[in-house]
Amino acid sequence: MERAEVRDVLAWLRLLVEPRDAAAVVRALARPPIELRQVHLARVIALARRRKLDLVAGLAAATESPQVPPEARERIQRFLALHGRAAAGLETLGPEVFVVSLIDMLQARGRALLAPESAAEQGASLRRLREMAARFARRSPGATPRELVAHLIAGKVPEDSAGQTELPEQAQTPGQPQAPDGERQLEETLAQLRTEVLDSVSRTGGRMADLRLDSELDIAHAVVRYLELLKVAALMQRHEGRSLADALDDINSRLLAAATPLQREILQTSSLDDALLAGESWGAAQREEHSLGPFLPRRGVGVALSASDIATYRSCPLRYKYSRVLRIPTEQTLGQRFGITVHQVLERYHAEGGETLAKMLELLEAGWRRAGLGDDAHERELREKARAALTRYHQRLSEQESEPLWFERAFAFRVGPHHLRGRVDRVDRIRPAREPGGEPREDEAQYELIDYKTSHPKTAAELKDDLQLSLYALAAREDWQLGSSRQAYYYVLDDRKVPVGRNEKEAEAVKQVVLEVGEGILAEDFEPTPSPAACSMCAYRIVCPVAEV
Repeated sequence: MERAEVRDVLAWLRLLVEPRDAAAVVRALARPPIELRQVHLARVIALARRRKLDLVAGLAAATESPQVPPEARERIQRFLALHGRAAAGLETLGPEVFVVSLIDMLQARGRALLAPESAAEQGASLRRLREMAARFARRSPGATPRELVAHLIAGKVPEDSAGQTELPEQAQTPGQPQAPDGERQLEETLAQLRTEVLDSVSRTGGRMADLRLDSELDIAHAVVRYLELLKVAALMQRHEGRSLADALDDINSRLLAAATPLQREILQTSSLDDALLAGESWGAAQREEHSLGPFLPRRGVGVALSASDIATYRSCPLRYKYSRVLRIPTEQTLGQRFGITVHQVLERYHAEGGETLAKMLELLEAGWRRAGLGDDAHERELREKARAALTRYHQRLSEQESEPLWFERAFAFRVGPHHLRGRVDRVDRIRPAREPGGEPREDEAQYELIDYKTSHPKTAAELKDDLQLSLYALAAREDWQLGSSRQAYYYVLDDRKVPVGRNEKEAEAVKQVVLEVGEGILAEDFEPTPSPAACSMCAYRIVCPVAEV
C-alpha cells in the first residue's frame, strides 16, 4: 500500500469520494498522468481559496483564469476529463469493476519507457490492488465503490482464503544492497526524464495538429528532452572506474554532433549537467525554472513568521511547503475544533468583561454550536470535560495572586529581515515577593506570559527545547518593552500550569533559529525530515513522497 502507483490510485479514490480532500487532489495533479507543475498548482490552490471553492471546483474555474498558462490549462482539462469519467463510474459500477476501470484510465497514457523491472513491479502492485477489490466485493455483496474506499482508507487489508494477510512486496527487501548515492541519483533522474519525454510527445503532437507558429521550438525542446534521456542512460552504463565528468564530456560531444543548431543551443543552456555534477537530480535542475518564490509569505526582503510556522518548518520543511506555501487545505480534526472552541470561549469571556461562571458556560454552548460540534457520545463527553475545565478555570482566576492584565495581546517585531507576529493568550501582572524589610524583590519577574493548551500536559523537562514561549518572551521584550517576564503553559483540561524558564542566552538562540528558518524558506529548501512521530500525524501523508520509502 506504500508503493507510488498504488498510492496514486488511492488518491483518486479518496478525492472522488470526498472532493474536499485537497491533499489527495494535489497528489493526483502532481503525479502521472497529469503532472501539473507546482508553481501552477500553487496558483490554482490560491484561486480556489480566494473563491471559497473545493479544489476540484477550483480547477474548473482555473481553466478560465488568465493567470493559468495554456500548458497548465491543458493538464487541468485532462484531470477534469478523467475526473468526470471516474465520477460517473463511482455511482454505476461495482467496487471491483470500478477499481479496474480507474487503473486502466490512469494508465491509458502508458509508461512505455519504464525499465522492464520497474514495469513488472508496478504491474504486480496494481494486480494486488485489483485482487483486494475483488475479495472485498466477494465478501460484501452489494457493496458500493464508496464503501470500498472507506475500507481501504481505514487500512483494512482483506485476508485471502487461507486467512493470511496479503501485502504488496516492499520495493527493497531487508538485506538487499542499496545502490550507491551517485547511481541512485542517476536512476531518479532517468525516471523523471522518462516522464518528461512521455509528456512532451503528447503535448507537442497536439500543438503540431493546431498548426502553431512556434511548433519548431516545441519539437526542438521535445527532441532535446529525449537526447538528455539518452545522456543519463549512457552515464549509467559507463565503464566502471570512469568518472562522471569524463563520461559526460564524451557523451555531450556525440549528442551535439547529432543535433540541429536550435537543439544544440537548448542542450548547451540546460541545467542538467550542472545538477548531475553536483550530485542532484533533474528535479533539482528544474527548481529555478519552477520557483515558488511568488508564493512565499514574504514581508519586505524577509518572510513573515509565527511560532507555529517556525515549529512546522523545523519539524519538516516539506510539511511547511504544503501548508504555508502551497497552502493545501486540510479538514480540522475533532480535537482541533474542540481546542479552538475552548480558546474562543476564554477569549470572548475576557473580551466581554465576563465575571460569572454562568456567562462562561453560556459562551461554551454558543461556541459549541457555532463550531458544528454535535451531540453524539464522544462529543457529549468532550463537552462535559470542557464544562468541568472552565469551571475550574473560573475558580482559579478568583484565587490566584497574580492579576490578569491582557488577553490575546498581539505582537509584531523583526529579527534581521524577518517579521515575527502572533498573540499571547494571557499576560498576568505578578505581585512581587517582598524582602524581610518590606521592599519588593528586584530580581522578580513582573509579568507572566501564559499560553492555553487543551492537549495532554507535558512536564517542564519535556518542554526544555520548546520554542514558542521563548519567542513570546522575546516579543515581550522587543515589542512591548517589558523588562522581565516568566512563561508558562496552562493545560486547561487538567487545570495544570507548567512554568518554562527562559534566560537571556536562550533568547539569543531563538533569534538564530528564526534567521536559519527564514533563510531556508527564502532558499526554497523544503527537503523532508521524516520521523515516526511527525509522519504518523501528518495531514499531507497521501501527497508526501517520503511515505513511499
